[in-house]
Amino acid sequence: MSKKSKNSDNSGNWIGVGTAIGAAVYAVTNEPVWIAVGVAIGAALGWRKQKNKNKKEVFEENYKED
Repeated sequence: MSKKSKNSDNSGNWIGVGTAIGAAVYAVTNEPVWIAVGVAIGAALGWRKQKNKNKKEVFEENYKED
């Protein structure tokens, strides 16, 4: 019985997306500060709380047994 996560919207993914966007802007402008800005924006997006759900509902939504 393995448990698989259905939630791919975690902060690690958002930080990666933000870094990629920051790297793209850096490639255009040649200013490395954009990479840090992208990481910060990705972290902020990934840090959002889920609304109106208790811990049990979040667990049941994200994990299922096979």
